[in-house]
Amino acid sequence: MPWFDAGVNLLDKRFDAEEVIQRAQDADVDKLCVITTHPNEWDAAVALYKKYPDQCCFTIGVHPHNAKDITESDYDRLRELAQHKGCVAIGECGLDFNRNFSPQDVQLTVFEAQLKLATSLNLPVYLHERDAFDEQIGLLTQYMPKLKGGIAHCFTGTAEQVKAYVSLGLYIGITGWVCDDKRGADLRDAVNHIPLNKLILETDAPYLFPKTLRPRKRNNEPAFLPHIAQQLGEYLQLDTDKLRISSYANSCELFSLS
Repeated sequence: MPWFDAGVNLLDKRFDAEEVIQRAQDADVDKLCVITTHPNEWDAAVALYKKYPDQCCFTIGVHPHNAKDITESDYDRLRELAQHKGCVAIGECGLDFNRNFSPQDVQLTVFEAQLKLATSLNLPVYLHERDAFDEQIGLLTQYMPKLKGGIAHCFTGTAEQVKAYVSLGLYIGITGWVCDDKRGADLRDAVNHIPLNKLILETDAPYLFPKTLRPRKRNNEPAFLPHIAQQLGEYLQLDTDKLRISSYANSCELFSLS
């Protein structure tokens, strides 16, 4: 039975997309959601989907790190490409006050613009947040009643934060971060508060190689998703097949895929 990697940076220069997709299929990971983070990735995502329509879907959006780069014409392209077949969400969007690669006021403006666009196009949002939870939850609380839904991508926060997201109806994306003994303690507590019908599995590849997987590889890949699920299942005392079936169904529900 197949797996769905609901978050992979397949446009990263470290990847040969064809090889990554083949290794994913060999591991029974038959569906990938390709994340975009910058306007310079959008056309490539559309092209990749056209080449692999059965294996891929994609997002269209602006990561908070790149908020400073967006222009008015980019907003027009964002609206146009978000309506392209295969686009399943607006994002990766949100707030990142940890490094502030874009000024915070610019991040807030660009994030809210994408929330408004998602509302007008009836698309879910694909969310990033780091060290900006209060500001992010404030905007989401305002817009979620009008939004189709969304996912807290690569969630690494606390039990209280996950409860707040779930209360808004968001799905929660879990990655190999849960496999990190040093950094993943809060997350391993938080995952116990995610309803099974709101839990989605993703790799965020090539980032976050699961530290419990041997031998160590240079890059994380969708093919390693079953290992992440196995580790998560042990923490939750839940059968891995249940995680696979529920996560696949949740991903399809979030992205309106049959």
